[in-house]
Amino acid sequence: MRLRPLVVLAAMLGGLALSGCSASPAEPAPASGCGTVPSLESGTSTPLAVTVDGAPRTFSMYVPAATTNTSPTPLILAFAGYRMPTGEVERLSALDDSGAVVVYPQPADTAAGSGWQGAPYSSGADDVAFVSALLDDVESRLCIDRERVFAVGISNGGGFVSLLSCALPERIAAFAVVAGAIYPATNPPCPSGPPVPVIAFHGTADEVIPYDGGTRHDATVAPVSLWLSQLAIRNGCASDPRPETVAAGVERQTWTGCRDPGALVHYRIDGGGHVWPGAAGSGSTAVSATTLIETFFTAHPLP
Repeated sequence: MRLRPLVVLAAMLGGLALSGCSASPAEPAPASGCGTVPSLESGTSTPLAVTVDGAPRTFSMYVPAATTNTSPTPLILAFAGYRMPTGEVERLSALDDSGAVVVYPQPADTAAGSGWQGAPYSSGADDVAFVSALLDDVESRLCIDRERVFAVGISNGGGFVSLLSCALPERIAAFAVVAGAIYPATNPPCPSGPPVPVIAFHGTADEVIPYDGGTRHDATVAPVSLWLSQLAIRNGCASDPRPETVAAGVERQTWTGCRDPGALVHYRIDGGGHVWPGAAGSGSTAVSATTLIETFFTAHPLP
């Protein structure tokens, strides 16, 4: 990842000192792939697979040209939305330019459905086990910094990232949710879970996953404000965020007082749709979700 010096992070985040922000860069925690000959070439890979519960699960991966077998590299897991075309989240996010190894997992496709775990249209597969197996596989192939493994997702993928914050907080350092689809009946909060760093984006005019909640696929979608308040409780943050207008039509809400390593930041985009803010063709260009996510991830390695 293009690791931004911590002395400039406060300026890039509007001068806010985020709870849980490390005071100094963490020492890399190398994976077992360090010191071995890398088994993957740079550039987007052909589909790879791991076996989970007897079934093959596939993913593709971008390996930066600068990746070596001696210097641990951050890793970002990027999860696509429901029925999103293959490669679309890679195009929208432009995370291949981040300097991190970027992994693009594919959801299973079964008779039950083809969505990520936690959605009413999920495949029924154990996607948490898939992520764990995937990380084991990638960390054995490449020199990955285990303290800088991150997850980001859009829509159904964002909902799954929220689920991962409950399921794998010991392996994933920070989480980014873009237009997240949170279905409380199948993806409930985990109030007793450890505090975690989360950054979220949602448009108030999102017609797919309404900002104020509603019903999709015959299931209740959580209002964004409710989901955020539950995260604030889990993280031990102040109940009300500090709002600040950071661009035309964009309000950043920052929760303070969070227990380490927790942090919670939300970008409320007035009139924004079901898009990745800042992506080409999104119609929402006031802020770049990718830039803000990269900055947030840089500030929040595993403790």
